[in-house]
Formats: sequence, structure tokens, C-alpha cells
Amino acid sequence: MMHALLIIDIQNDYFPGGKFELVGAVQALEQVKAVLSRFREKRAPVIFVQHINASPDAPFFVPNTFGAEIHPDIAPLSDEPVVVKHTPNSFFQTNLLELLRARKVSELVVCGMMTHMCIDTTVRAAKDHGIPVTLLYDACATRDLTMMERFLPAAVVHDAYMAGLNGTFAEIKLASQLEA
Repeated sequence: MMHALLIIDIQNDYFPGGKFELVGAVQALEQVKAVLSRFREKRAPVIFVQHINASPDAPFFVPNTFGAEIHPDIAPLSDEPVVVKHTPNSFFQTNLLELLRARKVSELVVCGMMTHMCIDTTVRAAKDHGIPVTLLYDACATRDLTMMERFLPAAVVHDAYMAGLNGTFAEIKLASQLEA
């Protein structure tokens, strides 16, 4: 079975000083860097996903801005494709599925941002396409949310989404638990 690393939306706007800072973005990035290094050492497929908002009036990931760029610490190499998406689902109206098929990828290792939005949606879509997923718990980040006037800390949001995906949609692991 061919595994590929799918890195979703690790873009500058999600980091300190960005337009939509996430809780734990820097810590998640450190885990992604370690996993990315291992995939590159093995010459295993790596695919990046970059969210670009269609509207130039969007609050973040505005086209042709520094904030929309993939974080420089994990800049894609020339042979690592970047899939541009405009919705939370990395498969919707993109060439991701075709890229996976062309590379004979049968399983994904997923990491990135935001847990409650693009990670959740993409992992569920992978299941719809029959692609097993290992989701890296500590290589993802999200943000605080509110619901019905209740504050939900990012840690609670992250854990709830990971728990909901675990088993049915993905196998949840720490980055350090990923087999070499």
C-alpha cells in the first residue's frame, strides 16, 4: 500500500501575526515538520493543500497575499504538488483524487488546519472515496468557537472533532506514533 502525506492549509494567516490565528498552530507546525522530514527521507509522496478564498474581500487567505502562502518552514519542494481549493473539502472541485490515483496512493496520513473545518471535511470525504486515513492528532490545530452563547475552547473543539472521526473515518495517532 502506498501512503501519502496530505498537509492541509498550513498557511501564514493561521500563525501569530496572521489574520486568523489558531490556537496551537506553532506546536502543530513542529509536529508537521518532523513528519514531513520523515516522508521526504523515504521519498514518499507529499501533497500540500492550499485554501484560497474566492473573494478578495475575505477576512483571510486572500489571493496573492503573504497570509495565503504555505508556511515557509514547510515550503513544498518542486516535485510536491499543491492542490488549491476554495471550500473546506480538499477533494471538491480539485484534482486531489486524480493526483492520488496517478501516484497509486491507497492511504493518506493527514495533518493541518483547522481541525473542525477543513480537516474534518476532507477526512470524511476521503472515506467517501474509499481512502483510509491516519489523522495526526498533534499535527493539527483549530480555534476557540462559540455556540449558543457558550464558549468552546480550542482544546475541547479539537478533542470533540478528533473523537468523532476516530474509528469510523480515521485512525487517530500522535505524530510520534506514525510508523517509519
